[in-house]
Amino acid sequence: MFQWKNDKTVVTAVGLMSGTSLDGVDAAIVQIEGSGLESQVRLLHFYSKAYDDALRSTLKELCDPQRSNVQQVCGLNAYLGELFADAALKAVEQAGMRMEEIDFISSHGQTVWHMPEAVTGRPYLPSSTLQLGDLSVIAKRTGAMVVGDFRPADMAVGGQGAPLVPYGDLVLFRHPEKGRVLQNIGGIGNCTVLPPNAEMHQLIAFDTGPGNMVIDSLVHALSDGQLHYDESGKWAAEGKVDETLLQELLTHPYFKLSPPKSTGRELFGAEYAVALLERASHQAPANIIATATAFTAHTIADACRKLVMPRCQVDEVIVSGGGAHNKTLLSLLQSLLPEVGVTTASALGVSDDAKEALIFALLGHACLLGRSNNVPAATGASCPTVMGKLALP
Repeated sequence: MFQWKNDKTVVTAVGLMSGTSLDGVDAAIVQIEGSGLESQVRLLHFYSKAYDDALRSTLKELCDPQRSNVQQVCGLNAYLGELFADAALKAVEQAGMRMEEIDFISSHGQTVWHMPEAVTGRPYLPSSTLQLGDLSVIAKRTGAMVVGDFRPADMAVGGQGAPLVPYGDLVLFRHPEKGRVLQNIGGIGNCTVLPPNAEMHQLIAFDTGPGNMVIDSLVHALSDGQLHYDESGKWAAEGKVDETLLQELLTHPYFKLSPPKSTGRELFGAEYAVALLERASHQAPANIIATATAFTAHTIADACRKLVMPRCQVDEVIVSGGGAHNKTLLSLLQSLLPEVGVTTASALGVSDDAKEALIFALLGHACLLGRSNNVPAATGASCPTVMGKLALP
């Protein structure tokens, strides 16, 4: 077994994250003191590099089985490795640091396909997942040790390989008296539930359903490609929710499943958005965006009320990710959960945008120390395991 030769009490790492929104790569430079659930984390610098339109379009093709091909998969694996390496280098430069001061890099990679359940009758399609952004390319370009490709280890012991952030949520947000729901709203919405004074085995975590993914797709289509997201939820605020359509959307089978469960672009990606747009074609654009925004808010609130509150005290819902900037979405969520406080990670001192990249630094640190960093209660894995693979510079 690999043993990390490191006697520092404080290490410095770069966490890299690119999510299902396909919007870019985030790089968080963090200091980690201690280890495991007692880790103390400090964000030193955050850098984000947006994908250009051509790359975003190509990645969307790659996530579509009808348009993807092995040449694209092969090439983009290396290309994204270069892009992630550049993001790490740029973050270090902006922070006024040198790469020699970085102990390791931890990269989530870019998810292009996530299949938590095997396809019935297809022996060559077991439960599996694929994240691109070659670790060796990142290591060689930066000169740093790189940890990444976390999901497969959890799936190898019977888990769904998602969600991965509960480990970090527990480190960052557990409270001695308050029950908290950590709700990330990226492309997909995912939550981690922390009972008061939570321990690892008490966590509940799962994907609530679409986050920004459906909203963003509709905004892009309805703006003729001029916009990629609804800034602050302004467009949604101008519209009226189609309540009939909303109730139809909420009947999707995914929302009836019990945790552990995870989803992605396979269920709520381009095909889903196109079908929704066709069903709502008689509506004004603002009404369509308002309905999609209400859809995300209701799926989060329903998950909290039906799947979490019967099992756990909930005092706060803490939102992070791109959705934390959507004022209309946050307002809807608060109105649907009036008995709890809805706030953001930034309001509690953890950057909404940097949170997931920061957590991947924590996951990488645990991997290097040989400590389990999955949460079986969240993923459905049969046992705790060490997630992550290593690439040396």
